Amino acid sequence: MTILKCISPIDGSVYAQRPAQSFEEASAAIARARAAGKDWARQPLDRRIKLVMAGVTRLNEMVDEVVPELAHMIGRPVKYGGEFRGFNERSNYVASIAADALAPMAVEDSASFTRQVLREPQGVVLVIAPWNYPYMTAINTVAPALMAGNTVVIKHATQSLLVGERMVRAFAEAGVPEDVFQNLFLDHQTTSDLIKARQFDFINFTGSVEGGRSIERAAAGTFVGLSLELGGKDPGYVMEDADLNAAVDTLMDAAMFNSGQCCCGIERIYVHDSLYDAFVEKSAAWAANLKLGNPLDPETTLGPMANKRFAAAVRAQVGEAIAAGAVPVVDAANFPQDDGGAYLAPQILTNVDHSMRVMREESFGPVVGIMKVSGDDEALALLNDSEFGLTASLWTTDPERAARIGADIETGTVFMNRADYLDPALVWSGVKNTGRGGSLSVIGFQNLTRPKSYHLKKATA
Repeated sequence: MTILKCISPIDGSVYAQRPAQSFEEASAAIARARAAGKDWARQPLDRRIKLVMAGVTRLNEMVDEVVPELAHMIGRPVKYGGEFRGFNERSNYVASIAADALAPMAVEDSASFTRQVLREPQGVVLVIAPWNYPYMTAINTVAPALMAGNTVVIKHATQSLLVGERMVRAFAEAGVPEDVFQNLFLDHQTTSDLIKARQFDFINFTGSVEGGRSIERAAAGTFVGLSLELGGKDPGYVMEDADLNAAVDTLMDAAMFNSGQCCCGIERIYVHDSLYDAFVEKSAAWAANLKLGNPLDPETTLGPMANKRFAAAVRAQVGEAIAAGAVPVVDAANFPQDDGGAYLAPQILTNVDHSMRVMREESFGPVVGIMKVSGDDEALALLNDSEFGLTASLWTTDPERAARIGADIETGTVFMNRADYLDPALVWSGVKNTGRGGSLSVIGFQNLTRPKSYHLKKATA
């Protein structure tokens, strides 16, 4: 029997462990979900919405347990209060648009014909959620999937082992039938075997590029729909007319928050040469104010990375870049809590270029490289010189300029004067190796349902 263990980044101890379920055990749970689906889908939409939102409310009531639990599992400081703001915002928004998003598309309703397209639930939806924002990434699919009449099986990363269990418990206590929303503890092989056996009707995965490839390989030939949000290397571009202080504050926060472990965190910045020196100076001062330490300490603003191997990967990128000529702006000596393990000092690098891994490969840690550019053409070439494309952050006072540049950026979302934010009214999607599909917004509901046409010829006199 495989035992799944969550190793806490706080001290390297085993924080939680659960036995992985066998293929047979998981199949039985999925069969129960499928059996429960018909009755769940027949429930009035407003009842499904009400029960889902009751589950959201019940989870909010667990805040005093959830926040320290997240600190123990992934190292996020308790200072930030968990993920409830985004979790609630997304849930509330999808609830507000569900009726319109799922409404029939009427083509004709005459004495002769009724022609319309209805949205039917996909069936059993598998949500494979990541550890970095385990509640917010999960609710992106869980809430609209359940509201649309699907049943949901959730599997969380081992690093955030207890999240799915807690979510399911909260929703069950709020009245969602226990077979409609279930948590499974699975290892990678069993997950692949279940996908190959076409036990699911739709799969949402957030994680690594290689993880996405494994899911695509497992699903090959099953014709099951996939939504994949994979790697990222999101850029920021600061133009000569940007609000410098706002750009520094937002982009540095987007690079360092959650120890840089954000799907849409900023990992590379291009600054117009007229602002470059000032931007670097202000960014260094911003980073110097971070407090690295135990995430259970309410004064800590930068906790450990979720696992020491993640920190080791970032150290390797930074070390290679410095050896190749990059200049570290942050003095690591000012962060004595950096223990060479999971606790990692923030770093800003200048004199970087795209030959360095730190500017090309996903870092997913508290490091960002800054390059000087002469104008839009040079910036655009660098923005697109990436295998990823989730978001891009443009800083200017000219919306038309931002829209013009944004049209040529290979990305899923274009921000102007903001970064690292998921707007639930807009579809969350990526291009290139960042993946395919999309969650939230009306489009998210469309992906979680299938269209069914009704072409009804009425009796004639």
